[in-house]
Amino acid sequence: MCVGVSGKVVRLQAGTAMVDVNGARREVSAQLLNDLQPGDYVMVHAGVAIAKITDDDEDEAENVMEDLL
Repeated sequence: MCVGVSGKVVRLQAGTAMVDVNGARREVSAQLLNDLQPGDYVMVHAGVAIAKITDDDEDEAENVMEDLL
């Protein structure tokens, strides 16, 4: 099973984004997303930000993960 996680972009630098996922910060590739800005929410899979998502999407993803755990 493949799982993506949602997180908030904290910082961008040279094609890399620092993403906060429930307090855990990770650097991920941001090269697939052209218009990414700090404060945006993204879906991350295998170390790559694969899609920009809305605040509502973030809340829903967080609720699903809580239910799974």
